[in-house]
This record gives sequence, C-alpha cells and structure tokens, in this order.
Amino acid sequence: MDSYQITFDTWNKGARLYQEKFMDLDLYNDTYDRFCGLIEKESPAVFEIGCGPGNITKYLLSKRPDFRIEAIDIAPNMIELARANNPAARFAVMDCRQIDSLTAKYDAIIAGFCMPYLSKEDNAKLIKDCSALLHNGGILYFSTIKGDYGNSGYRTASTGDECYIYYYDEDFFLSKLERNSFEPAELTYKLHPQPATPDAVEMIFIARKRD
Repeated sequence: MDSYQITFDTWNKGARLYQEKFMDLDLYNDTYDRFCGLIEKESPAVFEIGCGPGNITKYLLSKRPDFRIEAIDIAPNMIELARANNPAARFAVMDCRQIDSLTAKYDAIIAGFCMPYLSKEDNAKLIKDCSALLHNGGILYFSTIKGDYGNSGYRTASTGDECYIYYYDEDFFLSKLERNSFEPAELTYKLHPQPATPDAVEMIFIARKRD
C-alpha cells in the first residue's frame, strides 16, 4: 500500500475524531475572514479542496451565506459529516489529484488542510489545476507546514494510525504561484495546533489570479 493510501485511510477512519478536535477551532478565522473579504462578487462560486467534516465550509457560510460552495474530500466518512454539517453546500468524494477533469469555473478556491499530504510533483500540479479552474481575478487560499522537504515522512496520529506529511519552504509555492499566473501571495504564519514536530509552523498563502 502506498503512502497516499495509508494517509487517506487514516483520515477516513478518524473522521469523527477530527470533527471533535477541529470543528470549532478558531485559529485560522482571521485568514478565512481575509479570504471572504477579497471575494467582492455576490453569490460567488467557491470550490473547497480537502473539506474534511466541513469545518471551514461552515465558517465561510456563517460569514458569507451567499457563497455557492462545492467541496470535495478523498475520505467518504469526511464527506458524510460535511453534508450533515452543511446542508446548503454540495459535496463529493474526489481525489484532489483529479480536479483537472472538472469543467466548471470558480471565483475562489480554498484548500485548508490538504497540501501537507501531497508531494512536490502533486502540489505543483494542484496549483496549475487551480489556476485553470479559476476565473481571472479569482482567489486561491491554501496552507502547508513549513520545514525541510527532506524531513518529510510518516507521523503517527493520536489513534496510532499513520499519515505521511510533507514539509515545504515558502519559495517552492511562491515560484509555482508565479508560474501559474498568480499575483504575489499574502503569507501568514501560524503555530500548528497539534504539531507533528516541535514548533511546527503552518504557512497560509492567499493569492489572486491575474486578470
């Protein structure tokens, strides 16, 4: 079994535990507020990648009930919870590595918690795919964990299950954003609430696709 499948199985198995720990976490709310504020269009189409149990979805809709959110996650149990938590949004089980198959266009894309679980190759493709799915002027939000890519590896969850975490520096994503028609990103740093390594810092990028 490859590292992706092990990670996906861990998230699926731990969906309810994840919901209990993170559904009401307010650490990132200021960055979600910034994301909402940058989207000036009324009733915008918003695509969420790696939605988990719908915690970000719920917060966004509390701030912007006009958002038309479509969200995906690889874990069926996460999608089941997300639907229950957000009846107004649309959810589907989907691998984020396959979003290049979508034909819809969006005004904004948010990927709160999936980048740390993707390799450099797959993250580079994901940013390219997000650019293709966004209207010009659209907003992209994503986060990842700062660190040396060479230290990437398996980490053990509280349940004893494993997931594979990749670490990144800022330049990797800044270069990919520039290459895929995004304006210079706003970058925010947060101390990870449950760090896999001591002093783990999360990097949050918010960028606009060039008109």
